[in-house]
Amino acid sequence: MANDKKKVLVIDDEEGLRKALKIKLTDEGYDVSVAADGKSGLEKALSDHPDLILLDVMMPKMTGQEVIAELQKDSWGKNVSVLFLTNVSDPIQVAQIGEQSVGNSTIFDYMVKSDWSLDDIAERVKQKLED
Repeated sequence: MANDKKKVLVIDDEEGLRKALKIKLTDEGYDVSVAADGKSGLEKALSDHPDLILLDVMMPKMTGQEVIAELQKDSWGKNVSVLFLTNVSDPIQVAQIGEQSVGNSTIFDYMVKSDWSLDDIAERVKQKLED
């Protein structure tokens, strides 16, 4: 449940989306931190150990795939739940992104940004954290 203050990390270079997700997910009862690029997001993930990471695919300094590859080298990081937020809408391309980034697509899920509202993303976060 959201009331136990699960930690969510939003890593996205789109400032408006980052802010909106922080507000929405905080209102839903989560402890939310944000990062504007893959490198700082990876550092936050490894230090804060969030329960879920919302991760953009295309970002400066480090792509989402590169973040996942680095997380996989860490004993905690290889088991963290990741929800990709992407503008890529082709399921085959998304599957390829997942395979390239983790070699095992079971730890990630994805949402196409343009297809979902903040409420939809918050509901998916809730589902992922209750699994």
